[in-house]
Amino acid sequence: MVEVKKKKVESFESLLRRFHKKLQQSGLLIQSRKIRYHDKPKSRTQSKKEALRKIDLGNKREYLKKTGKLKEDPNRRSYLK
Repeated sequence: MVEVKKKKVESFESLLRRFHKKLQQSGLLIQSRKIRYHDKPKSRTQSKKEALRKIDLGNKREYLKKTGKLKEDPNRRSYLK
């Protein structure tokens, strides 16, 4: 934990600037962001199941489009065209 004490003739802005500088030098922000946004790697079977599910959903969607039961949304981007 970074700790900064105010000097007698120091303004709040300079105290805040000093605190921010010490916080950056300590590396705590970088470490906490790494922990916060870290995703655990998926297992091989889990990623395969997810890929198969996406393929299946795409096939169902295409079938519904071809049969006319699904209207195409003009706002939806389709990169597969």
